Amino acid sequence: MNRGRLEAFSDGVIAIIITVMVLEMKVPHGVEWSALLPVVPVFVSYVLSFVYLGIYWNNHHHMLHAAHHVDGSVLWANLHLLFWLSLVPFVTAWMGENHFAPIPVALYGVDLLAAAIAYFILARTLVAVNGKDSPIAVALGRDFKGKISVVIYAVAIASSVFTAWAALALYFVVAAVWLVPDRRMERVVHED
Repeated sequence: MNRGRLEAFSDGVIAIIITVMVLEMKVPHGVEWSALLPVVPVFVSYVLSFVYLGIYWNNHHHMLHAAHHVDGSVLWANLHLLFWLSLVPFVTAWMGENHFAPIPVALYGVDLLAAAIAYFILARTLVAVNGKDSPIAVALGRDFKGKISVVIYAVAIASSVFTAWAALALYFVVAAVWLVPDRRMERVVHED
């Protein structure tokens, strides 16, 4: 399988995940502005998850373009990532419907943590297939953002027991960090 086909498959799965997520949002009953108040947590959860899925889609795209070769191990690592991303609609809905209660917020963090670990595994698998001196290896470097994200997710999950709002704030912090494009990956993709 070539990387283009892998990317197209992944793009389709992420598009379906986003579609499922938006279909989970229920229309409020009533025509007053006050009718929207009960769905504010659902909408905030949706926005956060949409941003996360967009970040994964964007970084996945750049990472695959920096890689020249894929093999069976990459396919399985990619499916591992897509598995965790496919759970985003469930944890998003549970968290939003329950107005950011501690256990749903913690489970949301567990899913984010698992997806981050799966992304790290996919990145390392691509480096293994393409070589330690390959453009993707150079672009990934030490992957400080990826490593610090895992630590922040773990702290957020632990803190959700005491205050779900602190955990939620940490999830927003990680998303904000990843919204800043990684120039190293951009350079490698454009040089190719």
